[in-house]
Amino acid sequence: MSDAQRTTAQPEKREQFSGQLGFILSAIGSAVGLGNIWRFPGVAYENGGGAFLVPYLVALLTAGIPILFLDYAIGHRFRGSAPLAFRRVKRWLEGLGWFQVMICFVIAVYYAVIIAWALSFFVYSFDLSWGDDTAAFFTGSYLQLADVGGADPWFTLDFVSAVLIPLVLVWAAVIVVLAAGVAKGVEKVNFLFIPLLFLAFGALVVRSLTLPGAVDGLNALFTPDWGAIADPAVWIAAYGQIFFSLSIAFGIMITYASYRKRRANLTSPGLVVAFANSGFEIFAGIGVFAALGFLANQQAVAIAELEGISGPILAFVTFPAIVSEMPAGPLFGALFFGSLVMAGFTSLISILQVVSASFQEKFGWTRTRAAVGIGLVAAVISVVGFSTTTGLIALDTVDNWANNIGIVASAVATTVAVGWVLRRSGEMRFHLNSVSTLQVGRWWSFCIIVLGPVVLTYMLVSRIVSLIQDGYEGYAETYLGVAGWGTVVLLVVGAAVLTLMRWRVEPDKFDAWPTYGGKS
Repeated sequence: MSDAQRTTAQPEKREQFSGQLGFILSAIGSAVGLGNIWRFPGVAYENGGGAFLVPYLVALLTAGIPILFLDYAIGHRFRGSAPLAFRRVKRWLEGLGWFQVMICFVIAVYYAVIIAWALSFFVYSFDLSWGDDTAAFFTGSYLQLADVGGADPWFTLDFVSAVLIPLVLVWAAVIVVLAAGVAKGVEKVNFLFIPLLFLAFGALVVRSLTLPGAVDGLNALFTPDWGAIADPAVWIAAYGQIFFSLSIAFGIMITYASYRKRRANLTSPGLVVAFANSGFEIFAGIGVFAALGFLANQQAVAIAELEGISGPILAFVTFPAIVSEMPAGPLFGALFFGSLVMAGFTSLISILQVVSASFQEKFGWTRTRAAVGIGLVAAVISVVGFSTTTGLIALDTVDNWANNIGIVASAVATTVAVGWVLRRSGEMRFHLNSVSTLQVGRWWSFCIIVLGPVVLTYMLVSRIVSLIQDGYEGYAETYLGVAGWGTVVLLVVGAAVLTLMRWRVEPDKFDAWPTYGGKS
């Protein structure tokens, strides 16, 4: 085929969700992930307990929902994944779209590993394989951790079979779902997993609430420290939690919105997704802290004396210890780790759909080719980089830079470009109001143009300064330079290369609908 012929080649007809329910469940499946279960409870506890809900709600209303709506407007109006949609907003914005694609790719290669851990522990739950010392089991027997300081060796090819085998299974399942498409793959997985997730975690919460010491755990979580509200760090934590948990500003919701029909309500489903995500976080906090209260009761210590109340340590060290102490522990463990697998898998699918759709649109790939090609490359990197004895430290470091630098920088760039430089917020607001039953007012434009960029820029700058001055987790500076800042360089260089590559389809023959008359 000649270059001229390739330029006019067309990708498969654009897919669509079967209806509003399929979109809502898929968007919830993306938003509700591992962080809802293991991050929110710890963040709330450490930032004022019940008082944290005040800045959390403010952050949801002033940053989370407005930026979610902005993603919806861009994707739905310009009918593409992040690179195509941003290019149609303004040609030079394509690079921002590819930056978001690179973020998704990097996150996917390590996020799949955590799902593999959860899958392993789901199996271990049935006979409590982790024994009495859950910390030693997780880092020693299971991960066979070789380096806890980021020093020599930085990287090994000593593969851990207990991680490698479930990781291969996860990637095989991902490729099958992506190849099946939006309606037959992504949507059907979410139709199955999201109700199951809520049922399984609901049963887990109910069981936790009946355990001795559960009330002490809830008191620890929800007793308000009103003085914390005066601390700017608490507000930044609230905005960070909302921001990272809603799957906004790195291409997912832009891509999902592009699969909706032309006349599709955006704002009301957006509120359902946002409040379902936050509701699940609070629900998870109840279950987690009720269980922590039980563990503290069994060990005759205060909640504050427990180690590991957030993150992977909560999930893979503290919770196995809880399971070992409680009646019917294997069932409780299966429910918890099964919930982690389902929450993680639906999020992983959404992350990779961004990458797959972008390659289909720019290079004219078929859905199957994109799923297999991208899936295999990501799987190889995932296996080589994160299923070895140095995988945990690499995962922790890359995750910190991809999220706290990459995603926040992407959000700042999006709001500044659309709201300040191009002054297109009025057009986006017009689009939302044209297709939606719930209208958005000028408050939305204020959040996008002023409040969002200011808060996010402060978050980004303060995090960069902290990482430069204080490092991260005591890891060696040279290691952080390679694995941490090297991740940021990879995001930028990858975005630049993909932007410069030639489109195999015509991206610019497009008229946005409905026609915008220039009035906000």
